[in-house]
Amino acid sequence: MKALKVFTVSIMAVLFLTDCSEDSRNPLTNTYGNPAPRDFLDSDNADIFYFDGLVYSNAEDVKWVQELEYELGEPFGEITRQTDKAVLFKDGTANKLPEGTEVYKTETPAYIAIVDGKEIPYIKMIEG
Repeated sequence: MKALKVFTVSIMAVLFLTDCSEDSRNPLTNTYGNPAPRDFLDSDNADIFYFDGLVYSNAEDVKWVQELEYELGEPFGEITRQTDKAVLFKDGTANKLPEGTEVYKTETPAYIAIVDGKEIPYIKMIEG
């Protein structure tokens, strides 16, 4: 019985330390995972979309992105849902881009969303 209690407490401690989430600090490596939609949506200025487990953020005001020269590549994805609720984010979800918006790859770090003929650059939000 005592061994079972020690085992249960040990498992609970591990779960507490890892916080059971993919974007919390890993206590073994002291690193963080990639940001999640909830990390951005508290800001009124957030303009993000989500694909393949990664958040892409509007980079119109980022100087080095403004200076990029690019050509549109193949389609990357389409926005299929719009919400400001982090728990509802899944592939193809955005908080400001309208449903049906096409996103394209480029040969640069920028991804381009086209809204009403306007090209809007987005970049991946990845940790380290």
